[in-house]
Amino acid sequence: MTAHGSATWLSSIVAFLIFINVAQTYSMLHNSSGKGGDTYSNALDETSRTGPYFDKSASKNVTALLGKTTYLNCRVKNLGNKTMSHLQVSWVRHRDIHLLTIGRYTYTNDQRFRAIHNAQSDDWVLQIKYPQHRDTGIYECQVSTTPHMSHFVHLNVVEPVTEILGGPDLYIDRGSTINLTCIVLHSPEPPAYIFWNHNDAIISYDSSRGGVSVVTEKGDSTTSFLLVQQAKPTDSGRYTCNPSNAQPKSITVHVLNEYPAAMQHGGQAHQPRLYSLLLCLCLLLY
Repeated sequence: MTAHGSATWLSSIVAFLIFINVAQTYSMLHNSSGKGGDTYSNALDETSRTGPYFDKSASKNVTALLGKTTYLNCRVKNLGNKTMSHLQVSWVRHRDIHLLTIGRYTYTNDQRFRAIHNAQSDDWVLQIKYPQHRDTGIYECQVSTTPHMSHFVHLNVVEPVTEILGGPDLYIDRGSTINLTCIVLHSPEPPAYIFWNHNDAIISYDSSRGGVSVVTEKGDSTTSFLLVQQAKPTDSGRYTCNPSNAQPKSITVHVLNEYPAAMQHGGQAHQPRLYSLLLCLCLLLY
């Protein structure tokens, strides 16, 4: 048997043994009442530090942005140079019990997945390019000890959502302040920027029109406030919030061609006539 044939035969045996371990783990998960992510216990007690163990502080659950490359990390301590002999670190997708990687080799035809490992590092990384909603689920990092050790990482692929409060139409009196609030939800990281458009043009905050400002607050959700003072009929139209990492959202603003003060004065102009009618009625009754 050639050296190449021996290596292929050995790899096939390792892959088969890992598949058996995965099937056993899959059965264990369905028969247990454990919860996702780090709440699963390892098959091997981690209190013993004489052999390999998982550093869970560096092997956490991941929330990924739809379509943006993400990385699942598994840090295995005390593995030493045993990997060069018989111990292997593998990644398995539990949705279909699919073996993805063994060591630094990728065992799937899906080219979005790739094994990454630096010989000087304890980290065994699963790279996923262009993650999709279907990639959401549990991924198992497995060490081929006896019994095998497993650490579970939950991947959640999300797509940010953009909302504008008060839509789809907003009516503003002439001379009032247009106050639009745009919220970006379900984003694992804040957008790098948010642009506002009026109709098809990007709003310039230092234009000759003046009175236009934007305030953006970043956190678990990102909120952008657009303020347009002294609204005029020419400020009517479609306003669009454009985050860098989410779909745009629009609202149509209608600026009414009447000042609020004029409307108030118009209402007060009817009051003297009402008082006159009441006075006449009282005189007649008297």
